[in-house]
Amino acid sequence: MTNSADQPTLFPPLQPHGSGMLAVDEIHTLYWEECGNPNGVPVLFLHGGPGAGLSPKHRQFFDPAYYRIVLFDQRGAGQSTPLGETRNNTTQLLIADIERIREMLGVQQWLVFGGSWGSTLALAYGQAHSERCSGFILRGIFLCTPAEVDWFLNGIRWFFPDAHERFVAPIAEADRGDLLPAFCKKLFGDDRAAGVAAAQAWGRYEGSTINLLPNPTVEEEFGSESVALGVGRLEAHYFTHGAFLSEDQLIRNVDRIRHLPCIIVQGRYDVICPPLSAWRLHQAWPEAGFHIVPDAGHGAFEPGISRLLVRATEQFKHGNLDLR
Repeated sequence: MTNSADQPTLFPPLQPHGSGMLAVDEIHTLYWEECGNPNGVPVLFLHGGPGAGLSPKHRQFFDPAYYRIVLFDQRGAGQSTPLGETRNNTTQLLIADIERIREMLGVQQWLVFGGSWGSTLALAYGQAHSERCSGFILRGIFLCTPAEVDWFLNGIRWFFPDAHERFVAPIAEADRGDLLPAFCKKLFGDDRAAGVAAAQAWGRYEGSTINLLPNPTVEEEFGSESVALGVGRLEAHYFTHGAFLSEDQLIRNVDRIRHLPCIIVQGRYDVICPPLSAWRLHQAWPEAGFHIVPDAGHGAFEPGISRLLVRATEQFKHGNLDLR
């Protein structure tokens, strides 16, 4: 097995050879794109958030000479319209969107790659359509349990009290004992300016806690209105509804996909999606490769994480599924 230190951090930048807008109902239209080898092995990239949308760098985890790389902005995210829309926005509908894109592109089966919320959606999709999956690469595991949601809203302040203080600033002190409904009142209220301000506070909070070391560029990106409206509104929406999943559904249903290969990559100091969730998934799926990056937080582009993610795509490429 190649040592992870010998793997490239990312493949070179590339442009899509196909893209479009797909209307999936009377409200939502999705942006999608294809990169790499049109005749290659299909791989589906699922972005995080929910609501964070795509970055051109997401194309670079995959060898473009080998993979047919499919990416899309989920409902309410990125270039999909309308931005931040929560109507007709559930996990089950996102799963149906994935199937619609797969059928549109004529893909029979694909490798599913997802990080953070993307890992949540990847697991939910795989458990609903295991026959359409050749395997999984999952990063920064999030199961959307009540404990994880509470940690995001309240627990992170133990490590980032300054970021948390800025996060709750739009909320009246009397309402800070139950932050999620308090934020929802702002995010979904009639006062658009207050809703944007709450979304930007939410986005900056997440952006400032993603990486092990400070990265002001990421914080600024997540605090921009174009990203924050998707992240703040959709994360609050999905958190409120437990991702539209039953209790611990993604762990309980692992047996539906345990026969498929999987590699899990997790930052040791990930405060957004702490390692316990990845550990629980690994305990339920011991056949999966499990890698803790000792010097990383949550960010997919932290060197240790991106290097292991590229290593994982190369392992699948070469059929080297000794996943240890």
